[in-house]
Amino acid sequence: MSSNAPRRPVRDLRFFLTVPHACSYLPGKEATTLFLDPQESPVPGVYDSLSLLGFRRSGRHLYRPHCEGCNACRSVRIPVDHFSANRTQRKVWRRNADIETRVIPARFDASHYALYADYIRQRHADGDMFPPSRDQYRTFLTLEEPYAHLLEMYLDDELVAVAAFDQLEHGLSAIYTFFKVDDALEKRSLGTFAILKLIELCQEKRLPHLYLGYWIEECRKMRYKQAFSPIELLDGRHWRPLIR
Repeated sequence: MSSNAPRRPVRDLRFFLTVPHACSYLPGKEATTLFLDPQESPVPGVYDSLSLLGFRRSGRHLYRPHCEGCNACRSVRIPVDHFSANRTQRKVWRRNADIETRVIPARFDASHYALYADYIRQRHADGDMFPPSRDQYRTFLTLEEPYAHLLEMYLDDELVAVAAFDQLEHGLSAIYTFFKVDDALEKRSLGTFAILKLIELCQEKRLPHLYLGYWIEECRKMRYKQAFSPIELLDGRHWRPLIR
């Protein structure tokens, strides 16, 4: 993503803080979220600058955690030119050699929504994205901006997974991945495969980083991110290697 429009300094932007709410990841914790003024469109220059400071996109909103007394949510990214797949990831790559992928704009498609709704019902019925709805899906994952894309994955002409991602000036940002929940597909590890494909796409586009959002060491659901090596985390305003 690039733009010839002048960049607005971050200090000139307005931000709002949500009231404390239950943390989605750490039981018994409260969270607050810092949002860019909703009247500001997530245009390329603004989005690029804020992504380097740990902001993420959800629909038309740019946000990051801003919790008093807690910094468990850490922004992480993969420096793709130094990425080295481990044995498990190499197996996932080979296992999915028959998957066909296509990159398309992030527009609404009924087949995408059907796959998403089934995924949420089967995998996240206990989360805040349940129950799924078309309006929720449109708000979350569709955006008519040139940087917003979907990576479709097909097996024998059947849609089996979709990964939403954005193309930034300095990398790709993985937004969300959903896939067909089926015992026959379980060993394919389609979520891991989606990340591997986005790493490959970064390399093809000569973009240095794949942004994976937030990582919480104590959160079991996020542990898959640390399997990608090397990985960097945002420490204040600086990115440094995650050493474990």
